[in-house]
Amino acid sequence: MNRLNKVMNNLAKLPKGWQPFVRSKLIGRIIPFAGTAGCRVETLTNHECVVVLKNRKKVGNHIGTVHAAAMALVAESATGFVTAMNVPDSRVVVIRSMELTYLKRTKGDLTATATLSDDDIQRIVTEEKGDIAVPVKMTDEEGNETVTANMIWAWVPKR
Repeated sequence: MNRLNKVMNNLAKLPKGWQPFVRSKLIGRIIPFAGTAGCRVETLTNHECVVVLKNRKKVGNHIGTVHAAAMALVAESATGFVTAMNVPDSRVVVIRSMELTYLKRTKGDLTATATLSDDDIQRIVTEEKGDIAVPVKMTDEEGNETVTANMIWAWVPKR
C-alpha cells in the first residue's frame, strides 16, 4: 500500500456524501490542473477510478460541449489515478502515450471510468519498471461512448 492508497482509504471514515468532494480537493492539490478544471473524482480504488467533468464554460469549446483537451484531461486523470493507487512509493508513475479518438458530439457532462485487473495490479506492484495500457471508458450524460482513449502509463524507480 502506497501513500496515495492510504490517504484514499482513510476517506472511507468520512460520511459517504462528503467523500467525492474531499477526494477531488485532495487530488486537485496533487495535480493542480485537474483541480483547476474541476475534475470530480467519484470513485478511486486500486481497481477503478471514475472521474466526472461537468460541461461548464471554463472547460467548454465553441460549440457548447466539453473541449477536446478537457476530454483528454479526464481520460488521463482517471487512468493515472488508478495506476498511481498501485505504484509503490519507491517508484514514480508517468504517462508514456495517449491517443484519443472523438466519435461523436458529447452531450452534457463527461465521465471517464478507468479499470485495472488483478493481473495488471500484480505487474505494477512487482515489476521494478514497466508500462501498461489502462482501459478507460468515456461516456456523456446520456451514457453514449463519445470518445475512445488509449492511455499507456509507465513506472520507473525514483532517482
